[in-house]
Amino acid sequence: MRRTLRFSALFLTALLALQLGCFNVPHTSAPELTTNVDDWRDEIIYQIVTDRFENGDPNLDYRVNTNSLTAWHGGDWQGIINRMDYLEELGVTAIWISPTFTVVEEDAGIAGYHGYWPQNFVQANPHFGDLPTLRRMVEEAHARDIKVIFDVIVNHIGQLFYYDINLNGQPDENVEGSGLVYDEYGGLRSEVIRTTEWDPDFDPRGIQSRTSLGESGPAPIIWTNMPELNRVPPMPEGFQNPEWYHRRGRVVTPWGWEIREMVETADFPGGLKAINTTLPEVRQEMIDIWAFWIEETNADGFRIDTVKHVEEDFWTEFAPAIRRRLAEQGKENFLMFGEIFDGRDDVIGRYTQPNSLDSAFYFSHKYQVFDDVFGRGGPTQNIENLYNARFANYGTTPQPNGITDSQGQGIPPTEALVNFIDNHDVARFLFEFETDALRAALFYLLTMDGIPCIYYGTEQDFDGGNDPANRENMWLNDGFNTEGETFRHVQRLTSLRRELAPLRRGSFDLRWTTPRTGSEQDAGIVAFERTYNGETVLVVVNAHPTNTSETSATSLGGGDMPVSFSPGTTLVDLYADSGDTFTVNSSGEINISVPARSGRILVAQ
Repeated sequence: MRRTLRFSALFLTALLALQLGCFNVPHTSAPELTTNVDDWRDEIIYQIVTDRFENGDPNLDYRVNTNSLTAWHGGDWQGIINRMDYLEELGVTAIWISPTFTVVEEDAGIAGYHGYWPQNFVQANPHFGDLPTLRRMVEEAHARDIKVIFDVIVNHIGQLFYYDINLNGQPDENVEGSGLVYDEYGGLRSEVIRTTEWDPDFDPRGIQSRTSLGESGPAPIIWTNMPELNRVPPMPEGFQNPEWYHRRGRVVTPWGWEIREMVETADFPGGLKAINTTLPEVRQEMIDIWAFWIEETNADGFRIDTVKHVEEDFWTEFAPAIRRRLAEQGKENFLMFGEIFDGRDDVIGRYTQPNSLDSAFYFSHKYQVFDDVFGRGGPTQNIENLYNARFANYGTTPQPNGITDSQGQGIPPTEALVNFIDNHDVARFLFEFETDALRAALFYLLTMDGIPCIYYGTEQDFDGGNDPANRENMWLNDGFNTEGETFRHVQRLTSLRRELAPLRRGSFDLRWTTPRTGSEQDAGIVAFERTYNGETVLVVVNAHPTNTSETSATSLGGGDMPVSFSPGTTLVDLYADSGDTFTVNSSGEINISVPARSGRILVAQ
């Protein structure tokens, strides 16, 4: 797919126009595709909101206002290059960056700094740099054995058209009376209908035109022409076809998973227009677009946005096609994990069934474990309950041609879920909970099974609330301090994860969870063994906010914790500086004490 694309000459200044990465860059300048991952479970992902991480090239600054969290701040790909030493020192091994393409500059006073308002799917965002700079960023990362994950959008474009409901050729907000109706008390009142043509409420028939005389059939759409804000018709040109959109208006509340028609076809509030991904030509265009970004940069994986808002059979066509096309060019072990923003575990898991995605962002775990257990002090038995549900809700077999281990054996989604505490769509953990609770949660995040993901700034104790407060400016907030306690805590854990293969690739066998949360002997304890190639690591974490707890229930009439280590084996704690040791008794059980909101990583001495 090599085509020359039009782009408004008025979009930016001549200086910025020189910075644009274009789809018609000669193919000879594209890198050779290579496979750079042995096993994705070895990786520690670090999520970067590009605009907020580091300003490496002030020449790209345009519409920048660092005093506003809803404006562009000036972060760019050169800034990420400049901070590779920091990423290495922290111990992360993969970066997930903001969407790379050109977006709507601004809408209703809010900037598109986050990257989720597509305008040109195949042109580099000039705020971040040009295509050669993006390639160089990937090359610099690979030189340090850091993988790169791109953010994918197929569900929508930015607010680039309005529905001309009243057929007058301009976007309006109308307030209309529909006559008298009875209220809940039996009285008469006038019902008022308020309609904005930018973002009308959902209509399963499609948005209808309407005048004072009644409805007049499907409302036409009219493209915006605001080059100063890059609110011009989308590219590639096929996206200018009205039939490529569902045109049913925005999601209205209440709306849940069960209202599938609305979930999969409605516009997002804010005027993000839903693309009709049921069309074969749209599906092929999306495959071409997203293969293009990898073919031009040699990046290593996709985080996929708004997965549940696209029909499921799109993913069973898209994912195999991407894997096949990239493998033919030398890139295998390509990770695709989806954002299914939902607390229901079964909803998240359905997108990891056969021939679909390799993994998913584990939202149910974020809510039920990191928030409820580590934040609110809930019972660690919740961890066991959710873990047991995993095998019913998620794909248990590897995806054909999907991610593999270092021996080429496929890894099922149940073993590769992406675990996280913070991200750009939820308030930061520290907005609600204490710092020691965060460190306990990080201990669990970096020792449990699956693929850990750290949101930029979590290691610096950022504590912003909901969007946009959770998208702080890293470089203006002393965000690169490597001496802080949370940074050092993460650094120590990432180092141990690299050193101990079972913490990356090992089995996950729960040895102790508890329903108790008070002053009981084992309140707050979760313990598990991880075994790989004959080596076993025992991890014990105490989520209790105040008490030292034990892997024992002797005070409750029970026993100590059974383990797989032989009686008489002495285990030493590799995390604590004290080098504490514990010995397995003659019954194959062990009692390990753990201070409040801390953990131990134990191996045979």
